Order: sequence, then C-alpha cells, then structure tokens
Amino acid sequence: MEALARLKNVPTSPRKMRLVADLVRGKRVGVALSILKFTPNHAAIRLEKLVLSAVANWQAKNPEVKLEEAELFVKTIMVDEGRSLKRLRTAPQGRGHRIRKRSNHVTLVIDSFSTEEVTADVVVTNEKAN
Repeated sequence: MEALARLKNVPTSPRKMRLVADLVRGKRVGVALSILKFTPNHAAIRLEKLVLSAVANWQAKNPEVKLEEAELFVKTIMVDEGRSLKRLRTAPQGRGHRIRKRSNHVTLVIDSFSTEEVTADVVVTNEKAN
C-alpha cells in the first residue's frame, strides 16, 4: 500500500534538492531518515520532515498494520521546478542584472516491501559487494 506526501514552493533550487533526494531514493525509511539527519545540506531538513509526513500518511491509511512490520521504503521521489522569483541586483554604470530565486516541488511516495522483494534486495546488494 502506497502513501504520498508533497512539498510545494520550497525556496531551494531544484538542483540542490535533487542532490539530496538522490541519496535516499530506493532506501528503507529508517536508513533514509538516518542519511537525512546527518547530511549537512539545508534541503535534507525539509526532506526529513517530508519522509516523516509520508510515514504518517501511510499509518493513517493502514491503521491495522504495525509500522515495524511494514518495512517501508522510498519508492519514488521527484523534484520538479517551481516558480522563480525575479529580482534585480544593481550593476556597474547604472545597469541591473537579473537574479532568479528558484523554488521547487517535491513528491515522495513510500511503499511496503513484500517478503519476496526483501530477499531479492538482500541478494542483489550482497552480489554488488563482491
């Protein structure tokens, strides 16, 4: 069962947010939260709150399943470009240079593993280590 969380008009450039989003894509929720907690980027704080929000949404949809038994993982995380605020900065000889203050929209989907997927994931990661 999937759960969705969205974050809109985040005042961070999409490029910086994608760098942090790539760290947690496909990871289990516990591992993703640990990574985001110790990542020094400002975008990691917002993504950490978004992951916690998605977990809360999943719990609201599935009250009969315990969170520890669910084995949730980050299925999809997309960072799209939001609106840009256009400002002017003074430049030499009476000119003005355009400054674009970018924003982004983040969409996060979490899902729970089935037992076959968990064993296949463990086998694949062990093969990559060798």
